[in-house]
Amino acid sequence: MTRPTRTKLAGALLALGLSASTSIPALAEPASSFSPQQRAEIVSILRDALKNDPSILSDAIVALRQGAQQKAADDALTHVKSDRERLQKGPDYTIRGNPEGDLTIVEFLDPRCGYCRSMVPVVDALLKSDTKLRLVEKLVPVLSEKSVLDTQAIFAAALQGGYEKMKHALMQDTTPPTLDRIRQLATANGLNADKLVTDMHASSVAAQINENLAEARLIGLDGTPTFVFGTSAIIPGAISAEEMRSQIKTARSAAR
Repeated sequence: MTRPTRTKLAGALLALGLSASTSIPALAEPASSFSPQQRAEIVSILRDALKNDPSILSDAIVALRQGAQQKAADDALTHVKSDRERLQKGPDYTIRGNPEGDLTIVEFLDPRCGYCRSMVPVVDALLKSDTKLRLVEKLVPVLSEKSVLDTQAIFAAALQGGYEKMKHALMQDTTPPTLDRIRQLATANGLNADKLVTDMHASSVAAQINENLAEARLIGLDGTPTFVFGTSAIIPGAISAEEMRSQIKTARSAAR
């Protein structure tokens, strides 16, 4: 396709709210100023162009998707910066590492998530090696009803001072969670099983879960685990120790 034709196509796509590619110069004339005759010409240009080069449409769709993803990422970081205090806050039992650390990492995790489980030793080692880190855990049951059951049990255990014990037990357990299994694990870890099962439906447990889920929605959570490094980056998925350290370095530099 010749340069003039591609330039015409850029204007045609712009009139429809699209862009053929980031390299095509866009026309300055707004879509609302086109006459019926001009709009008919635009449609004709589009039809001819797409017949000759169908990849134009796919490129435009990719560009639109990338633009939407970038906007979502930008909006999420805007929330992180504007609502930093709320995001980095949590009950004392959810705070790990140095409570007075110079950088806070927020980790959204689902206790039934295999990737979250694989990150446990990575996070443990990182907090041990970097004594200036503060980490806040946000349990979010997003995978299934089993995730809800596990999360309720962990927060209920917290009412007995057993948050870490129950979280560790359930995240290490390969048996599908049931109330009977939760009772077994609670008893094995020195907790009052009857009280724990009752507390799973406590209003404070429901409130904590709902708060975590609300924060997850505000940052556009798309899976677990997801890590928020200070106010500089939101990184989804299981990542390497090297990537964790790199993000920590960047976040510290941004905070100076």
